[in-house]
Amino acid sequence: MSRLRGPEDLVGLRERIRGESSPPVTVTVCGGTGCRAFGAEDVLAALHRELERRGLSREFRVKMTGCHGFCEHGPIVVVRPAGHFYPGLRPEDVPRLLDSLRRDAVEEAFLYVDPVSGQRIVREEEVPFYRGQRRVVLAANGRIDPTSIRDYIAIGGYSALAKALTMAPEEVIEEVTRSRLRGRGGAGFPTGRKWELCRRVPGTKKYVVCNADEGDPGAYMDRSVLEGNPHVVIEGMSIGAYAVGADEGYVYVRAEYPLAVKHLRVAIAQAEELGLLGDDILGTGFSFRLHVFEGAGAFVCGEETALIASIEGRRGQPRPRPPYPVESGLFGRPTVINNVETWANVPHIIGRGADWFRSLGTEGSPGTKIFSLTGRVRNTGLVEVPMGTTLRELIFGIGGGPPDGKAFKAVQIGGPSGGCLPEELLDLPIDYESLTGAGAMMGSGGMVVLDEGTCMVELARFFLEFTQAESCGQCPPCRIGTKRMLEILGRITLGRGQPEDLELLEELAWGVKEASLCGLGRTAPNPVLTTLRYFRTEYEAHLEGRCPAGVCRALITYTIDPEVCVGCGLCAKACPQGAIVGERGKPHRISVEICIRCGACAAACPKGAIKIT
Repeated sequence: MSRLRGPEDLVGLRERIRGESSPPVTVTVCGGTGCRAFGAEDVLAALHRELERRGLSREFRVKMTGCHGFCEHGPIVVVRPAGHFYPGLRPEDVPRLLDSLRRDAVEEAFLYVDPVSGQRIVREEEVPFYRGQRRVVLAANGRIDPTSIRDYIAIGGYSALAKALTMAPEEVIEEVTRSRLRGRGGAGFPTGRKWELCRRVPGTKKYVVCNADEGDPGAYMDRSVLEGNPHVVIEGMSIGAYAVGADEGYVYVRAEYPLAVKHLRVAIAQAEELGLLGDDILGTGFSFRLHVFEGAGAFVCGEETALIASIEGRRGQPRPRPPYPVESGLFGRPTVINNVETWANVPHIIGRGADWFRSLGTEGSPGTKIFSLTGRVRNTGLVEVPMGTTLRELIFGIGGGPPDGKAFKAVQIGGPSGGCLPEELLDLPIDYESLTGAGAMMGSGGMVVLDEGTCMVELARFFLEFTQAESCGQCPPCRIGTKRMLEILGRITLGRGQPEDLELLEELAWGVKEASLCGLGRTAPNPVLTTLRYFRTEYEAHLEGRCPAGVCRALITYTIDPEVCVGCGLCAKACPQGAIVGERGKPHRISVEICIRCGACAAACPKGAIKIT
């Protein structure tokens, strides 16, 4: 493809791509990391082989796309334009699928079965998991080949950049400001305000940075956007660079995301070849170069000043602010840092207008937000909903609620530094102010659903253990405070807690929250504070020597009900300690002195005879 010399060349290329003859049916295979783990590449290869064998390569098009979001049902295949949805397809299913395509029929055996109604669902948008969503940032995932700039241009890609380059930089900032877009990385700072502050700082050298250092356990929103549609991030960063007066940018992405890194590098090279990155973009005189920097996986580098230090080749540690990065950031120059999802919203705002964006979500939190829905919920995966959607709508309407008849207990939202919210807050709207008021936070979008089998004390200990280990150790409140908190929680889960521990734990938590240098330390106590706030009775039960959820080993005892036990011996075979004795056909018993409370016996018992006391 030749270099585009102006906006009219971009329009012409788009028209040519759309006008090219192509097969009327496209079979898309989800190529997200989750679906690849389920064998998506094998399904893609099988499709190509079978089409070639049958001589149908010109009749049907096959392409691998980005993540569809419904990760647990991969590999996902969607036939377009009909939208026929086939989850969990295997290579051996391909011949039968092609038979149905030739007949222009639906292969019912491969359709998704709704676990609630038991009905087979034909179209992707009719699946309950997708039906309640409003996809903006993820709209192109599952539709375009992320390694093809032609696919992105065909759906309108880079038209927002072309439009922005006809506007004054101040007009671009004003449009983003009017949209009320807030940073999707967690803090929720107004994006337009950040851009305006950077533009006002004197200096000819400025930077824009994309924070793709997504370190929250279970979170993969940014990864999926970069894997499935890297060009939307590149376009957003280019618009931001033009607006603030930057000519260079960095995407800071963790090296544990090899597919995202690969697709990003391919996309940058394609954009440079077409003249959509580099010097004199679209003949406007605006130049912008973009680099990829692979982080080493330190959670603290998600904090913007630690991220800057890492790019500069220094140890990733936060520094006191002010000065803020918009004043003195990367290499001491004014720098705008936004996360992946924030940058990906920018082309939609410039292309469709601030009023359109504000029609989504709430007055104070417009637009949509992507969440990674995980934990004890039927439908796990990536979910994009308008701000203001309630927790109940997301967890039960889209997620389907906890499986196996278990009762909902809480949701941990905002990553390892987020808060745990109980059932009585299920109707809380998801926006920045509501979550903060409840003691949680938006974070980058991690959401873990917890059922009745979760011990909230152990959960708080688990997440604090993560943040304590990831602390850079620079400031004493975080370095020492989180360690002391973790010691107290450890004692409580081992049945060694004292009544005064709860007061001390809460005092320490507030001290760490208020005195830490950076966001990691200031938010690390959130799981502890919210579990103390909403589940204090569980802490008190632990002080009395009981774990109500039956999770903390030191506080539980396994016994066998002789009225239920049939003497099958399966529990004895599963026990790694040989703690279960008894004759075959007669009730068995557990030797408490030897039992290590691993739960293997209870899992093996077919009659449910093993109880926790």
